[in-house]
Amino acid sequence: MRGQEWRGHNELSGVVHGPSVQAGVVHGDVHIRTGEKAEQQLPWQLPPAVRLTDRTAEVERLERHRALAAQRAHPALATVSGLGGVGKTALALAWLHGLRPDFPGGQLYADLCAQAPTGPVEPAHVLGSFLRGLGVPPQQVPEGVADRAALYRSLTADRRIVVLLDDAATAAQVRPLLPGGSNVTLVTSRRRMSGLALEGGYQVHLEPLAPEAAVELLAATLADDRVATQPDDARALVGLCAGLPLAVRVAGARLAARPQRRITTMVRALTAERGRLDALAIDGDHGVRAALDLSYQGLPAEAARLYRLLGVHPGTEFGGGVAGAVLGAVGDGSGGDSGSGDARADPGELLDVLHDANLLIDIGEDRYRFHDLVRLHAMGKAAEDESAAERAAVFRRIADHYLATATRAERAIDPRHPLRERSYGPGPVVSEDFGDGTRAALDWLERELPNLMAVIRRARTTEERDISWQLADALGPFFLRRKHYDAWHTSHAEGLAAARELGDGPAECRMLTSGGQGELGRGDTARALEMFEEAARLFADAGDELGYARTSNYRGLAHQRAGQLDEAAELFEWAAVELPHCGDLRAGGLARLNAADVEFTRGRLPLAAEGAAEARTTLLAVDDSYNAARAATLLGRICLGDGRPDEAERWLSGALAVLREVAAHYETARALDALGGVAELRGQRELAQGHYREALDLYVGVNRPGPAEGVRERLRRLDEGGAASGPGDRGPGDCG
Repeated sequence: MRGQEWRGHNELSGVVHGPSVQAGVVHGDVHIRTGEKAEQQLPWQLPPAVRLTDRTAEVERLERHRALAAQRAHPALATVSGLGGVGKTALALAWLHGLRPDFPGGQLYADLCAQAPTGPVEPAHVLGSFLRGLGVPPQQVPEGVADRAALYRSLTADRRIVVLLDDAATAAQVRPLLPGGSNVTLVTSRRRMSGLALEGGYQVHLEPLAPEAAVELLAATLADDRVATQPDDARALVGLCAGLPLAVRVAGARLAARPQRRITTMVRALTAERGRLDALAIDGDHGVRAALDLSYQGLPAEAARLYRLLGVHPGTEFGGGVAGAVLGAVGDGSGGDSGSGDARADPGELLDVLHDANLLIDIGEDRYRFHDLVRLHAMGKAAEDESAAERAAVFRRIADHYLATATRAERAIDPRHPLRERSYGPGPVVSEDFGDGTRAALDWLERELPNLMAVIRRARTTEERDISWQLADALGPFFLRRKHYDAWHTSHAEGLAAARELGDGPAECRMLTSGGQGELGRGDTARALEMFEEAARLFADAGDELGYARTSNYRGLAHQRAGQLDEAAELFEWAAVELPHCGDLRAGGLARLNAADVEFTRGRLPLAAEGAAEARTTLLAVDDSYNAARAATLLGRICLGDGRPDEAERWLSGALAVLREVAAHYETARALDALGGVAELRGQRELAQGHYREALDLYVGVNRPGPAEGVRERLRRLDEGGAASGPGDRGPGDCG
């Protein structure tokens, strides 16, 4: 557990290691923004459009509705409903992509997952993704649905954007996701969304394709002369597909792969298959089911196996790494290196086979997803053709893949993060190669977060509970950087429950301490303190003196956040003495630094200086240059408060060089803020303004409104030509 005190203090103070990064929904690019400049980000999140056949009338209806709404200066809201596989998303993408010239403010997209095995997506999650897509740094995303929705409406009020909410479950799920201003929102759903009528929703219901249009789609899929030379068979085939575009494409893809096969052969096969599947039809999608069964039967054995086993995957998208894990590709079992690939078939080639058969949707960057009906079909085939034991083994390999790769990312982000040995299944364990360095690790975790959360939730309800807490633990450094507080809270709640059910005391303590830091970040200081105190009791009962001493530092942070300085100081002082005796010099140095911080807040500058200097010496001795720089910043502030600008500048300049190198934005802002005070004290007005403006931008970027407002006040005074302030004007409370 070594080093968690440092992580806890960083969470309290808002430090971010690495640039503030924000991503699109799941497959969007990552763009670097800080402070107010992030508002200029333009999201272009719509998936690529696909071929659209015989939907001219529906497009014209949607366009008339948009034009009428524009005339009235109203937002345009429309819903497209219909059977699964009827082409709702294809219609939506074709229309919305065509609007791009008139809506230069961006495109937002969310799959609301009404048919997902894990259930529909919560509006809060979608709003968080939308806000990050609009340029809001993760740490500035509000907590509640109402606050997120309000900020979302504010950011979209003056932008020209389009929003696609795909596969909605209910009107209640949609309402918080409607943007502000006169923008365009399109909702797709199997249900008719009559509940959105009060919001001005215009309904379009898609029927299956007419025979002529379905034949045209089949001809385009085959790209040869078979439809022209076998027109009767072509009409019979699309009739068996019930005019559903998905079924026509799937059947056509199978024929396209067999250029010598006559259409009549497919007609006979589909006729027989449909007869067996009629009783299983749901929502009239028997044509899709029959076509999928025939395509499945026509797959090579290894591709068919991959298809059905991917049905075990709890998330909504995946790439080659997951495919390798599903197939049981050979790895080193440690999670340290990528697997070498299945000896019988390359996972990437098998994914291409499934894509060519129209069984997977290519979403770019070598990643794929199932259409919801295809995913259900794959799940059904897994249940039919694989034993419960094999399905459980596949899930374990998928979970181990994510755990091994997340652990690699954990090490890359924070090499000092205390790492308990991971427990994997029988293997093989296939980890993913996401590249080198902190940025690549953070980006991989950002992209995979929905899948990681799905694995944590499913593992919690299976015999693989150990995965749930271990994966939550591996995400700790990521949560500290990217501030996904909802996911932080949920993952650690699941992990804590799993650890308790397993009777794993050390794991329970890790979930309590790491989860408590997340609660501090969410602003629930009482719950954080409760969790830290529970961990302290467990450590005490187990006779773990080191663990108990570390929780004293955590409890001190909670009391400090609550403004209970006497309690915080007592805990920090005890930990600063006890931790070195237990063998953890670094944690002792951090406790000493925290104690000095409290003394500075109280205005006891000599005591604060003594403690900060001692902490800096200890931290340098254990090669912790970052926290030593934090101690130097505190020393600089102390010197400034004592009227010694030259000494303050030396401490602060040295600290600033280290803090900039590691992109610790909050601590960099604190150093710059103090350097602004040094310049003021010397009468260097322009230099002070420059330091303050940079500090303000950083404070805003890491969502520290208190210090930011203090800097704004100093800038207002300087802009108005006020006299330089003395060091007492800023007060020790600004130190965070």
